[in-house]
Amino acid sequence: MRIYTRKGDTGTTGLLFGGDRVSKADPRTDAYGTTDEAVSALGLARASIGAATDRTEVRLTELILRLQRELFVVGAELATHTDRRDRLTDGVSRVTEAMVAALEHDIDALEELVEQPKEFVLPGESMTGAALDLARTTVRRAERRSVELHDAGELGDSQVVPYLNRLADLLFVMARAADGGFLAVRE
Repeated sequence: MRIYTRKGDTGTTGLLFGGDRVSKADPRTDAYGTTDEAVSALGLARASIGAATDRTEVRLTELILRLQRELFVVGAELATHTDRRDRLTDGVSRVTEAMVAALEHDIDALEELVEQPKEFVLPGESMTGAALDLARTTVRRAERRSVELHDAGELGDSQVVPYLNRLADLLFVMARAADGGFLAVRE
């Protein structure tokens, strides 16, 4: 099978579940494309850790991998036309309230361990932290694109916007942890 199909040469792409063709400049395409960028930025963060050698690195690596997989769920939901939302599966192609709650739990757990900055942060204290900050800003862009879809009535009762909002907060805390802000690592 070849990677190219030539179908996109007209400036369109196929949506999930039904394959409707939409413009590559469509707000929906922009939203799930930006989500895909966030997955890649998280991949950069995970790769920068390399072979995790301590608890902090192991914890961040595992969390990043989970978040990458969850962003595929976000992307699947965003890539599904409103008329086909009934085909979505919770946790596989539809974001759930439980996924949002899990992010809140992760934030709370990390905030107990990470000293939060008291001033603006300049990304770049560490490669991993910078990559996580890049992922955070990309997630914020995906969130803005998703809000646009929500405001246009294209997301229904979706949890995508709350998920992306919480995820960006979590990535901020994770970046601070990667930059060495752990007070003490405890189980």
